Amino acid sequence: MSVIEYPFITEKAMMHMEDNKLQFVVDTRSNKDQIKEEVTKMYGFKVTDVCTMTTMKGKKKALVTFEEPDAAHEIATRIGLM
Repeated sequence: MSVIEYPFITEKAMMHMEDNKLQFVVDTRSNKDQIKEEVTKMYGFKVTDVCTMTTMKGKKKALVTFEEPDAAHEIATRIGLM
C-alpha cells in the first residue's frame, strides 16, 4: 500500500515551493511518520517537517518541508510539475 496518492498542485501549493515545501494527497489512515518515510524513500531527500490537514471533501493533504534548500524544485521537475 502506498501512503502517497498524488502531488497536489494549486497556485498556493506552487507558492509553498518557494519555501521548499510540496503538497501531496495521502491516504487518510496514514500518519506523519509514515508520510515522512515514504517521501524520503520515493524522492531521496530528507524531510524535516510534515503538516497534515483534512479537506472538506474528506481527502487528507500533507505539506512536506525538505531539509535541502532546492529539494522541492528538484522533485517538482522530476515528476513533471514544472
